[in-house]
Amino acid sequence: MLAQVSVLVASILTAGLVALFVGPSLFHQHLLKAGHAEHSPELAHIEEAYRDASVVSLGVALIIALLCAGAVTWYVTRRLQAPLAVLADAARELSRGHLATRVAPTGSGAEFDALGAAFNLMAAQLEQTEDTRRRLLSDLAHEMRTPVTTIKLCSEGLREGFRTWDAQTDRVLTDATDRLSRLSEDIDEVSRAQEGHISLERDMVLVGDLIWSASQAQREAFNRKGVNLVADTEGAPGVRLEVDRQRMGQVLDNLLRNALRHTPAGGTVRLFARQSSDEVEILVADTGEGLQADQLPHVFERFYRGDTARDRDRAGSGVGLTVSRAIVDAHGGGLTAASDGPGKGATFTIALPSAPHSPLTSSAPEPRDS
Repeated sequence: MLAQVSVLVASILTAGLVALFVGPSLFHQHLLKAGHAEHSPELAHIEEAYRDASVVSLGVALIIALLCAGAVTWYVTRRLQAPLAVLADAARELSRGHLATRVAPTGSGAEFDALGAAFNLMAAQLEQTEDTRRRLLSDLAHEMRTPVTTIKLCSEGLREGFRTWDAQTDRVLTDATDRLSRLSEDIDEVSRAQEGHISLERDMVLVGDLIWSASQAQREAFNRKGVNLVADTEGAPGVRLEVDRQRMGQVLDNLLRNALRHTPAGGTVRLFARQSSDEVEILVADTGEGLQADQLPHVFERFYRGDTARDRDRAGSGVGLTVSRAIVDAHGGGLTAASDGPGKGATFTIALPSAPHSPLTSSAPEPRDS
């Protein structure tokens, strides 16, 4: 309102000054050209009428303009106050810990709808983060309870003389401490990954070498469980990537172990690559349990478990896929998951930008069978 009044007053003052100093002289000259004498009484009355008409018209215009400005200000203020009040109330509820708070569309314009959508997205992310935190604390408590209890019972038994230090006691305590150590390392790894503190030592690496090395590292584990591992190095012959060999090996190792964990004996896991115009895809496809549609958006969240009771009895702490996606993101690529549903297997795809002058034509190794 103050801004509009300031503009109106400045406009009226400008018009008044023009009418006071410029208008009379111009009007006087035109009257003289029309045939009026210089000092005639009619001329004085006409000029006085001109001044009075200017003052009245400008005064009425100012009053009408102020009334219109007031009406427009009231209308616009009401239009602004309503959605802002809704957003303010929602923000207060969110600050009190009510993370399920959402803002409905107010119909006050595209800008306010965009602001409301951004608020809802922020609230959803906060709610998801809080759910992950609760799940993290629950999982940590569960993961730590067993080894801590084991260490406590063994210590009490040794102190009271119920147990002796033998090979079995040594193995039990070693397993418990190793489990705690592995959990601590996993937590540190996923924290550094999600904070973007992953260091990379890039080098030119053949895609076939990555696939071959990863398959050979997991071959024995697959043989023990009776799962067939098929590594195809011919999908992108001679293609190279500028990556950190150890980090990408860690990613493939995590994906293969995840596929092995969810593929029953007699199933098959395929590791292969394919090339498009400007990127290379490395895929790990299994014939295992598969994923439900509502699980796919969450498989890369840290400590996410689609079936908590089932997965807690399995190896791993639920951070391998999170770390893997962070490593691939650090390479400028992407890691995605797809599945046709439970019992139909799952496919994890690593997409990385191909290196310049790829594929190689002279130094490519001969294809190797798995």
